[in-house]
Amino acid sequence: MEYSEEGEGVIQTIKIADIKLREDLYPRIEKSPQTIQKYAEVLEVLPPIEINQNNELIDGWHRLMAYQKNGETEIPVIITQTKSDTELLELAIERNAKFGLQLSQDDKMSLARRIYHATTPKDREAKKKHLASILSIPERTMRTWLSRIDKDERDLRDRRIFDLWMACHTQEEIAERVGVERSAVDHVLRETAKLPLGANLHELKISDVEGVLKKALTKERVAAAEHATDFETPIYNVWKFKKKNNQVNHFGNTEVTIVDNLLYLYTNPFDVVVDPFGGGGSTIDICKKRLRRYWVSDRKPAMERQDEIRTWDITDGLPALPRWEPVKLVYLDPPYWKQAEGEYSDDPKDLGNMPLKEFNDTLAGLIKKFGDKMPSPSYIALILQPTQWNAPERHYTDHIADMLRMVKLPIDIRFQCPYESQQCTPQMVEWAKENRKCLALSRELVVWRV
Repeated sequence: MEYSEEGEGVIQTIKIADIKLREDLYPRIEKSPQTIQKYAEVLEVLPPIEINQNNELIDGWHRLMAYQKNGETEIPVIITQTKSDTELLELAIERNAKFGLQLSQDDKMSLARRIYHATTPKDREAKKKHLASILSIPERTMRTWLSRIDKDERDLRDRRIFDLWMACHTQEEIAERVGVERSAVDHVLRETAKLPLGANLHELKISDVEGVLKKALTKERVAAAEHATDFETPIYNVWKFKKKNNQVNHFGNTEVTIVDNLLYLYTNPFDVVVDPFGGGGSTIDICKKRLRRYWVSDRKPAMERQDEIRTWDITDGLPALPRWEPVKLVYLDPPYWKQAEGEYSDDPKDLGNMPLKEFNDTLAGLIKKFGDKMPSPSYIALILQPTQWNAPERHYTDHIADMLRMVKLPIDIRFQCPYESQQCTPQMVEWAKENRKCLALSRELVVWRV
């Protein structure tokens, strides 16, 4: 072991077989057999090659090939610590500029883009100057090379910011998740809507939205947001559905068209919809389609939607929304008491596992709390099916009637949402015949005005 003449590190000798060639990172695209031959003739005067702590080659590919050409099994090296592939690549470029064959212009542009892609947004301005320096390229040329990446990634960033805002994340949360300053988030949202400083971001209308969403807001998307396409206008207060259109199955999911009808009747694009029982994510799907903002949670979200649905047990209290002013609709599709007993958990706090009085008190209490928080005008919609088959002694329990007695908000309207008869088993039908009882097939949807 000895020190290099330039004092850059300790020279060691290791086995050539232990050296790892990262062809995916090594900066030279074209190799030179002539240089290998030249080096093979003067091994004793060649400087050591450079590797990192993982024995990955940083600099000296032609020297390494020369040693192998001469049948050597060991080679002198200097070890330099690297923290990432990007750092290794930058070091390789710097060493190549000093000692290796010069890179072509295409090589330099390709390498610059690879490194720039892996650079965090806040470090990119400095990285442009650094790349221009190590690649011996004018800074203006470097900016031209990287401008396409800047534009593409800026568009993606802006779209991500808007999507997170639509999901009711705070600007601080968005900034952290996207990796930008909070001021940048505010700027993007205001540029999106072309709003002046001081204007309320929560009062957006489709006609306001330009900027980064101009391409995304096609005529078809605007039409969908305004319920002009893929929608059958509800005229009566009986809503029948032949089958569910939900994209993800989840116990307790109601038909997504119910939510779609409510969006049409009670909200406008960019209004906020709150669904604290949204475990399957169907509310998210329809809100995205109709350009409604949404705050969707569940005590046990569907596994495949956990990155979109907040985990929150509504019995612990109301969700911590950033603002309540833009909330226009709360949609409540809770567990249907004994019909959901044990389906979600064995937790006694689970609505499906509660005694009836506690179930009623908890649910009515939540509706009252929402009503206290929400602006006027806004709406709270609750859908429930009477419990019959799973109730003690098959006793008919009218949950909606209980809520109407306990909640004193004014009623806008009540809807009937019947199931198809096929949900009843032969055993249930036989019981109904024997006992001269009718089976409850309808869910009821009540909408209160706030």
